[in-house]
Amino acid sequence: MKFLTAAFAAIAVCTSVAVQAAYPDRAIKLIVPWAAGGDTDNIFRPFAPPFQKALGATVVIANVGGASGTVGAREAKGSPPDGYTLYAVHDYIHSTYYTGVADVNYWDFEPVCRIASTPSILTASPKTKWSTLKDMIADAKAHPGQISVGATLGSTSHFFPALVEKAAGIKFKYISYDGLAQRMNAILGGHIDLTDGNLTQKGKVDAGQLKFLASATEKRMEELPNVPTLKELGYDVVYSVSRGILAPKGTPNEILSKLESACSQASKDPAFAASMKSQGTDVLYLDRKGYAEFLKQNDVLNKDLSRELGILKR
Repeated sequence: MKFLTAAFAAIAVCTSVAVQAAYPDRAIKLIVPWAAGGDTDNIFRPFAPPFQKALGATVVIANVGGASGTVGAREAKGSPPDGYTLYAVHDYIHSTYYTGVADVNYWDFEPVCRIASTPSILTASPKTKWSTLKDMIADAKAHPGQISVGATLGSTSHFFPALVEKAAGIKFKYISYDGLAQRMNAILGGHIDLTDGNLTQKGKVDAGQLKFLASATEKRMEELPNVPTLKELGYDVVYSVSRGILAPKGTPNEILSKLESACSQASKDPAFAASMKSQGTDVLYLDRKGYAEFLKQNDVLNKDLSRELGILKR
Protein backbone atom coordinates (compact mmCIF):
# COMPACT_ATOMS: atom_id res chain seq x y z
CA MET A 1 0.00 0.00 0.00
CA LYS A 2 2.82 2.39 0.92
CA PHE A 3 4.49 1.56 -2.38
CA LEU A 4 1.30 2.34 -4.31
CA THR A 5 0.79 5.61 -2.42
CA ALA A 6 4.34 6.68 -3.18
CA ALA A 7 3.90 5.69 -6.82
CA PHE A 8 0.70 7.70 -7.17
CA ALA A 9 2.39 10.70 -5.53
CA ALA A 10 5.30 10.43 -7.94
CA ILE A 11 2.92 10.25 -10.90
CA ALA A 12 1.03 13.34 -9.64
CA VAL A 13 4.28 15.28 -9.29
CA CYS A 14 5.46 14.25 -12.75
CA THR A 15 2.09 15.18 -14.25
CA SER A 16 2.19 18.60 -12.54
CA VAL A 17 5.71 19.24 -13.77
CA ALA A 18 4.77 18.18 -17.29
CA VAL A 19 1.76 20.50 -17.31
CA GLN A 20 3.84 23.42 -16.06
CA ALA A 21 6.61 22.64 -18.56
CA ALA A 22 4.05 22.90 -21.36
CA TYR A 23 2.81 26.27 -20.09
CA PRO A 24 1.44 28.19 -21.86
CA ASP A 25 -0.45 25.96 -24.29
CA ARG A 26 -3.53 28.17 -24.71
CA ALA A 27 -4.59 31.81 -24.59
CA ILE A 28 -3.95 33.87 -21.46
CA LYS A 29 -6.51 36.38 -20.20
CA LEU A 30 -5.16 39.66 -18.84
CA ILE A 31 -7.86 41.37 -16.78
CA VAL A 32 -7.79 45.17 -17.00
CA PRO A 33 -10.22 46.37 -14.30
CA TRP A 34 -11.19 49.52 -16.21
CA ALA A 35 -12.97 50.36 -19.44
CA ALA A 36 -11.24 50.29 -22.81
CA GLY A 37 -9.62 53.61 -23.67
CA GLY A 38 -8.52 54.43 -20.13
CA ASP A 39 -4.91 54.86 -19.00
CA THR A 40 -4.39 51.31 -17.76
CA ASP A 41 -5.90 49.89 -20.93
CA ASN A 42 -3.74 52.18 -23.08
CA ILE A 43 -0.59 50.99 -21.33
CA PHE A 44 -1.27 47.26 -21.36
CA ARG A 45 -2.49 47.06 -24.97
CA PRO A 46 0.91 47.98 -26.46
CA PHE A 47 2.56 45.75 -23.84
CA ALA A 48 0.48 42.71 -24.86
CA PRO A 49 2.11 42.06 -28.31
CA PRO A 50 5.73 41.80 -27.06
CA PHE A 51 4.52 39.99 -23.93
CA GLN A 52 2.68 37.33 -25.91
CA LYS A 53 5.61 37.02 -28.33
CA ALA A 54 7.94 36.31 -25.40
CA LEU A 55 5.44 33.85 -23.88
CA GLY A 56 4.64 32.09 -27.13
CA ALA A 57 0.89 32.30 -26.52
CA THR A 58 -1.93 34.72 -27.24
CA VAL A 59 -2.66 37.32 -24.54
CA VAL A 60 -6.25 38.55 -24.59
CA ILE A 61 -7.09 41.75 -22.73
CA ALA A 62 -10.42 41.55 -20.90
CA ASN A 63 -11.83 44.87 -19.69
CA VAL A 64 -13.74 44.09 -16.49
CA GLY A 65 -14.79 47.44 -15.05
CA GLY A 66 -16.95 48.44 -12.11
CA ALA A 67 -16.78 49.52 -8.47
CA SER A 68 -13.50 51.45 -8.74
CA GLY A 69 -11.69 48.44 -10.20
CA THR A 70 -13.02 46.01 -7.59
CA VAL A 71 -15.10 43.89 -9.98
CA GLY A 72 -12.02 43.03 -12.03
CA ALA A 73 -9.92 42.51 -8.90
CA ARG A 74 -12.40 40.01 -7.48
CA GLU A 75 -12.60 38.09 -10.75
CA ALA A 76 -8.80 37.88 -10.91
CA LYS A 77 -8.56 36.83 -7.27
CA GLY A 78 -11.11 34.05 -7.76
CA SER A 79 -9.52 32.66 -10.93
CA PRO A 80 -7.62 29.33 -10.94
CA PRO A 81 -3.91 29.81 -10.09
CA ASP A 82 -2.77 28.22 -13.34
CA GLY A 83 -1.20 31.19 -15.13
CA TYR A 84 -4.05 31.60 -17.60
CA THR A 85 -5.63 34.57 -15.85
CA LEU A 86 -3.48 37.59 -14.99
CA TYR A 87 -4.34 40.92 -13.45
CA ALA A 88 -3.23 44.34 -14.71
CA VAL A 89 -2.97 46.52 -11.64
CA HIS A 90 -1.91 49.95 -10.44
CA ASP A 91 -1.67 51.73 -7.09
CA TYR A 92 -5.43 51.73 -6.61
CA ILE A 93 -5.08 48.18 -5.25
CA HIS A 94 -3.81 49.78 -2.03
CA SER A 95 -5.83 52.99 -1.90
CA THR A 96 -9.26 51.45 -2.53
CA TYR A 97 -8.61 48.90 0.21
CA TYR A 98 -7.63 51.42 2.86
CA THR A 99 -10.43 53.82 1.98
CA GLY A 100 -12.98 51.01 2.36
CA VAL A 101 -14.02 50.92 -1.29
CA ALA A 102 -12.64 47.42 -1.93
CA ASP A 103 -12.02 44.23 0.02
CA VAL A 104 -9.07 43.10 -2.15
CA ASN A 105 -5.41 44.06 -1.71
CA TYR A 106 -2.07 43.15 -3.25
CA TRP A 107 -1.42 40.31 -0.79
CA ASP A 108 -4.29 38.37 -2.38
CA PHE A 109 -2.04 37.82 -5.42
CA GLU A 110 1.43 36.78 -6.52
CA PRO A 111 3.61 39.60 -7.94
CA VAL A 112 4.89 39.04 -11.49
CA CYS A 113 6.46 42.34 -12.58
CA ARG A 114 6.11 46.11 -12.64
CA ILE A 115 6.26 47.64 -16.12
CA ALA A 116 5.65 51.39 -15.98
CA SER A 117 4.95 54.59 -14.03
CA THR A 118 2.91 57.60 -15.21
CA PRO A 119 3.24 61.09 -13.63
CA SER A 120 -0.03 62.89 -12.87
CA ILE A 121 -1.02 66.30 -14.26
CA LEU A 122 -3.76 68.49 -12.77
CA THR A 123 -6.09 68.97 -15.72
CA ALA A 124 -8.90 71.51 -16.14
CA SER A 125 -11.92 71.95 -18.37
CA PRO A 126 -11.53 74.78 -20.93
CA LYS A 127 -14.87 76.10 -19.65
CA THR A 128 -13.19 77.11 -16.39
CA LYS A 129 -12.08 80.72 -16.08
CA TRP A 130 -8.57 79.96 -14.82
CA SER A 131 -5.44 79.91 -16.95
CA THR A 132 -3.02 79.10 -14.13
CA LEU A 133 -2.88 77.02 -10.95
CA LYS A 134 -2.67 80.26 -8.98
CA ASP A 135 -6.02 81.37 -10.45
CA MET A 136 -7.63 78.03 -9.60
CA ILE A 137 -6.42 78.06 -6.01
CA ALA A 138 -7.58 81.65 -5.51
CA ASP A 139 -11.01 80.67 -6.83
CA ALA A 140 -11.10 77.58 -4.60
CA LYS A 141 -10.31 79.68 -1.54
CA ALA A 142 -13.00 82.17 -2.47
CA HIS A 143 -15.57 79.41 -3.12
CA PRO A 144 -14.71 76.41 -0.91
CA GLY A 145 -16.25 73.09 -1.96
CA GLN A 146 -17.58 74.43 -5.25
CA ILE A 147 -14.85 73.38 -7.72
CA SER A 148 -15.79 69.91 -8.98
CA VAL A 149 -13.20 67.17 -9.42
CA GLY A 150 -13.88 63.98 -11.33
CA ALA A 151 -12.27 61.01 -9.61
CA THR A 152 -12.56 57.31 -8.99
CA LEU A 153 -13.18 57.59 -5.26
CA GLY A 154 -10.57 55.89 -3.12
CA SER A 155 -8.24 55.50 -6.10
CA THR A 156 -5.20 57.36 -7.42
CA SER A 157 -7.34 59.93 -9.25
CA HIS A 158 -8.80 60.80 -5.84
CA PHE A 159 -5.50 60.78 -3.92
CA PHE A 160 -3.69 63.13 -6.31
CA PRO A 161 -6.16 66.05 -6.15
CA ALA A 162 -6.59 65.37 -2.42
CA LEU A 163 -2.85 65.96 -2.00
CA VAL A 164 -3.18 69.25 -3.91
CA GLU A 165 -6.15 70.12 -1.70
CA LYS A 166 -4.12 69.50 1.43
CA ALA A 167 -1.00 71.31 0.21
CA ALA A 168 -2.94 74.38 -0.91
CA GLY A 169 -5.39 74.48 2.00
CA ILE A 170 -8.45 74.32 -0.22
CA LYS A 171 -11.57 72.16 -0.53
CA PHE A 172 -12.91 70.45 -3.67
CA LYS A 173 -16.22 68.76 -4.48
CA TYR A 174 -15.65 65.21 -5.71
CA ILE A 175 -17.78 63.47 -8.32
CA SER A 176 -17.24 59.73 -8.77
CA TYR A 177 -16.50 58.09 -12.13
CA ASP A 178 -15.38 54.54 -12.88
CA GLY A 179 -12.03 55.11 -14.56
CA LEU A 180 -10.31 57.68 -16.76
CA ALA A 181 -12.44 57.13 -19.86
CA GLN A 182 -15.58 58.24 -18.00
CA ARG A 183 -13.77 61.14 -16.33
CA MET A 184 -12.43 62.36 -19.67
CA ASN A 185 -15.89 62.29 -21.22
CA ALA A 186 -17.18 64.31 -18.25
CA ILE A 187 -14.48 66.96 -18.36
CA LEU A 188 -14.58 67.25 -22.16
CA GLY A 189 -18.32 67.79 -21.86
CA GLY A 190 -17.80 70.50 -19.25
CA HIS A 191 -19.57 68.53 -16.52
CA ILE A 192 -16.61 68.77 -14.10
CA ASP A 193 -13.90 71.37 -13.57
CA LEU A 194 -10.80 69.30 -12.77
CA THR A 195 -9.41 65.79 -12.95
CA ASP A 196 -6.19 63.80 -12.71
CA GLY A 197 -4.76 63.70 -16.24
CA ASN A 198 -1.46 62.86 -17.91
CA LEU A 199 0.45 63.37 -21.14
CA THR A 200 -2.03 61.29 -23.16
CA GLN A 201 -4.29 64.34 -23.13
CA LYS A 202 -1.65 66.64 -24.68
CA GLY A 203 -3.38 66.55 -28.08
CA LYS A 204 -6.63 67.72 -26.50
CA VAL A 205 -4.76 70.45 -24.63
CA ASP A 206 -3.12 71.60 -27.88
CA ALA A 207 -6.58 71.66 -29.50
CA GLY A 208 -8.00 73.81 -26.69
CA GLN A 209 -10.24 71.03 -25.36
CA LEU A 210 -8.42 70.80 -21.99
CA LYS A 211 -5.95 72.81 -19.90
CA PHE A 212 -2.91 71.50 -18.03
CA LEU A 213 -2.42 73.52 -14.83
CA ALA A 214 0.59 71.79 -13.23
CA SER A 215 2.43 68.48 -13.26
CA ALA A 216 3.22 66.37 -10.20
CA THR A 217 6.83 65.75 -11.29
CA GLU A 218 10.17 66.75 -9.76
CA LYS A 219 11.10 68.74 -12.87
CA ARG A 220 9.13 70.06 -15.83
CA MET A 221 8.28 67.35 -18.35
CA GLU A 222 10.32 67.50 -21.54
CA GLU A 223 7.14 67.29 -23.62
CA LEU A 224 5.47 70.12 -21.64
CA PRO A 225 8.12 72.81 -21.13
CA ASN A 226 5.49 75.49 -20.46
CA VAL A 227 3.61 73.52 -17.80
CA PRO A 228 5.01 74.24 -14.31
CA THR A 229 5.42 71.62 -11.61
CA LEU A 230 3.48 71.81 -8.38
CA LYS A 231 6.80 71.87 -6.53
CA GLU A 232 8.09 74.96 -8.32
CA LEU A 233 4.80 76.70 -7.54
CA GLY A 234 5.33 76.04 -3.84
CA TYR A 235 3.27 72.86 -3.36
CA ASP A 236 5.31 69.80 -2.42
CA VAL A 237 3.30 67.24 -4.36
CA VAL A 238 5.01 64.60 -6.50
CA TYR A 239 2.75 61.80 -7.67
CA SER A 240 2.72 59.06 -10.30
CA VAL A 241 0.80 55.86 -10.97
CA SER A 242 2.77 52.59 -11.20
CA ARG A 243 1.43 49.62 -13.15
CA GLY A 244 2.29 45.95 -13.09
CA ILE A 245 1.02 42.39 -13.40
CA LEU A 246 -0.20 40.08 -10.64
CA ALA A 247 -1.30 36.43 -10.71
CA PRO A 248 -3.80 34.60 -8.47
CA LYS A 249 -2.43 33.43 -5.13
CA GLY A 250 -0.94 29.95 -5.34
CA THR A 251 0.26 30.16 -8.96
CA PRO A 252 3.20 27.71 -9.24
CA ASN A 253 6.70 29.15 -9.07
CA GLU A 254 7.66 27.65 -12.46
CA ILE A 255 4.81 29.50 -14.15
CA LEU A 256 5.60 32.75 -12.35
CA SER A 257 9.21 32.46 -13.51
CA LYS A 258 8.10 32.09 -17.14
CA LEU A 259 5.81 35.11 -16.81
CA GLU A 260 8.55 37.14 -15.17
CA SER A 261 10.99 36.30 -17.97
CA ALA A 262 8.41 37.27 -20.62
CA CYS A 263 7.74 40.56 -18.80
CA SER A 264 11.45 41.34 -18.78
CA GLN A 265 11.72 40.75 -22.52
CA ALA A 266 8.55 42.69 -23.33
CA SER A 267 9.66 45.71 -21.28
CA LYS A 268 12.70 46.07 -23.57
CA ASP A 269 10.59 46.17 -26.74
CA PRO A 270 11.27 49.40 -28.74
CA ALA A 271 7.64 49.78 -29.87
CA PHE A 272 6.43 49.50 -26.28
CA ALA A 273 8.99 52.09 -25.16
CA ALA A 274 7.88 54.46 -27.94
CA SER A 275 4.24 54.06 -26.95
CA MET A 276 5.04 54.77 -23.30
CA LYS A 277 7.03 57.89 -24.22
CA SER A 278 4.07 59.21 -26.24
CA GLN A 279 1.92 58.72 -23.12
CA GLY A 280 4.32 60.48 -20.77
CA THR A 281 4.99 57.16 -19.06
CA ASP A 282 8.33 55.80 -17.89
CA VAL A 283 9.18 52.15 -18.53
CA LEU A 284 10.26 51.05 -15.05
CA TYR A 285 10.57 47.27 -15.00
CA LEU A 286 10.87 45.41 -11.71
CA ASP A 287 11.22 41.64 -11.41
CA ARG A 288 9.15 39.53 -9.02
CA LYS A 289 11.37 40.19 -6.01
CA GLY A 290 11.70 43.90 -6.70
CA TYR A 291 7.99 44.30 -7.40
CA ALA A 292 7.07 42.45 -4.21
CA GLU A 293 9.18 44.88 -2.19
CA PHE A 294 7.74 47.86 -4.09
CA LEU A 295 4.17 46.67 -3.39
CA LYS A 296 4.97 46.25 0.29
CA GLN A 297 6.42 49.77 0.58
CA ASN A 298 3.68 51.31 -1.54
CA ASP A 299 1.03 49.68 0.62
CA VAL A 300 2.45 51.37 3.71
CA LEU A 301 2.61 54.72 1.89
CA ASN A 302 -1.02 54.44 0.78
CA LYS A 303 -2.19 53.50 4.25
CA ASP A 304 -0.32 56.46 5.74
CA LEU A 305 -1.67 58.78 3.04
CA SER A 306 -5.23 57.59 3.66
CA ARG A 307 -4.75 58.38 7.34
CA GLU A 308 -3.26 61.82 6.63
CA LEU A 309 -6.13 62.70 4.31
CA GLY A 310 -8.68 61.56 6.89
CA ILE A 311 -10.16 58.82 4.68
CA LEU A 312 -8.64 55.70 6.28
CA LYS A 313 -11.33 53.07 6.85
CA ARG A 314 -9.22 49.95 7.60
